[in-house]
Amino acid sequence: MIAPKVFTVGQINRYIKNLLENDFILNSLLVQGEISNFKAHSSGHWYFTLKDATGALSCMIFRQDAEEIPFLPENGMQVILYGRVSLYERTGQYQLYGEFMEPVGMGALQMAFEQMKEKLAAEGLFDADFKREMPAHAKCIAVVTSPVGAAVRDVIQIVKRRDPRVKIAVFPTLVQGEKAAEDIVRSLRLANEWGGADVIILGRGGGSMEDLWPFNEEKVARAVFASEIPVISAVGHETDFTITDFVSDLRAPTPSAAAELATAIPLESRIAMLEGMQERLWRDVSAAMVSSRRRLEFLKERPVLKRPLEKLHQLRADVEGQSQAMQRETMRRLEKNAGRLAAAQARLESVSPFSVMKRGYAMILNEAGQPLTAAADVREGQKLQIEMRDGRLYAAVTGKAVIDDGKEKTVL
Repeated sequence: MIAPKVFTVGQINRYIKNLLENDFILNSLLVQGEISNFKAHSSGHWYFTLKDATGALSCMIFRQDAEEIPFLPENGMQVILYGRVSLYERTGQYQLYGEFMEPVGMGALQMAFEQMKEKLAAEGLFDADFKREMPAHAKCIAVVTSPVGAAVRDVIQIVKRRDPRVKIAVFPTLVQGEKAAEDIVRSLRLANEWGGADVIILGRGGGSMEDLWPFNEEKVARAVFASEIPVISAVGHETDFTITDFVSDLRAPTPSAAAELATAIPLESRIAMLEGMQERLWRDVSAAMVSSRRRLEFLKERPVLKRPLEKLHQLRADVEGQSQAMQRETMRRLEKNAGRLAAAQARLESVSPFSVMKRGYAMILNEAGQPLTAAADVREGQKLQIEMRDGRLYAAVTGKAVIDDGKEKTVL
C-alpha cells in the first residue's frame, strides 16, 4: 500500500502562490472598488481593503509604488487599482498588490491638486493677510524660470520696453520633470539669499497638467510662502491654475502679464506724469507770485506803511489821555474815601469810652480785668480796678448800696 504524500503548510502556500502569480488574468489586472480601512504605515507601505456590494479584497501598495501616486487615498473613495494577486505565505492570505491607483471620475493629478489645495488652505497659506504688497517702482526683477523658454524672452522684452532702467536677474531653473520641484525651491532660496531683487517672477509657458505639476508640489508652495521677496506666479496660460497661484502674493495669467505687473507704470508714463506735475507746479508758483505781488501793492498803499509814525503818535496821545483820566479818577476816589474815613472816625470817637472818661466818668473792672456794670455783682472786700482818663486806681469794696425799684438798699 502506497502511503499518501503529506505536505507542509509552507508547501501548500507556496504552491497556491505560484498558481496565483502564473495565472494570466491575476498576474495583471484592474480592479474597481471602494477604499476602506486605509492605513499608511510608518514604513511607507499602504494597507487597505477594496470592497463592493458583493465582497471585499485585501490590498497593499509598497512604498516605492506609493511614492509615485500623486494623491493620498481616503476611506470611501472609489478607485481603480492596477496590480497583481499573490499570496502572503506567512498568513496564508491572498491579496492584491497594487502598483498604481486612479480615482474614479477624476484624474489622479486632479485629485492630488484638490487635496493639496484643501490642505494648504486649511493651514492659512492662501490668506490675504500674508500677501505682500508689490513694489511701486521695482529696480530689479528676479525671474525664476527656464533660461531657454519663451517665457523668459517675453519677460525681458516687456520689462525693457516698459522701463529700460529695470535690471533683470535670471535664475536658470528646471520647470518640468521629476527634479523640477527641487530646482524651483533652490532658485527661490538663492534669489532670497542674494537679496538684490525687489520682486520675483516665478513661471513658465503653457502645457499639460503633468507639465505644470512641479508648481503644484507642496515643497514649492512652502518655498513661495516663505519667500521674503514678493512673488508673482505666472504659470501656463490664463486658464491654467496651480497651487503657486494661490500661495503667491500676486497671480498673473501669463509670464508677459507678470512682466507688466512687475513694472506697474511704464517709464514713458512716469516721465509724462513728472512733466505734468512740473507744469502744474510752475503754474501754481506763478499764480502764487501774482497774488503775492497784488497783495504787496495793496499793502504799500496802507497809511500805516506810508506814515508809520502817525499811528505811533496817535497811540501815545491815547495813552497819555488815559493816564490823566486815571489820575483824576484816583484823586477823586481818594478824596471821597478820606471824607468817609473822617466821618467814621468821628462816629467812633463819639462812642469811645475814652471820650466819656474825659467828661469825668470811669470804668470799673474786677480782678480779672472784666467790666462791672451792676453793684449787685460786687461783693464786700472785693478788689477793683478803676480806669480813668489819665490812669488806673486800685481799690477794695468796704460797703455797697443797691438800688432796687428806686429804693436804696444798703448792705454793710
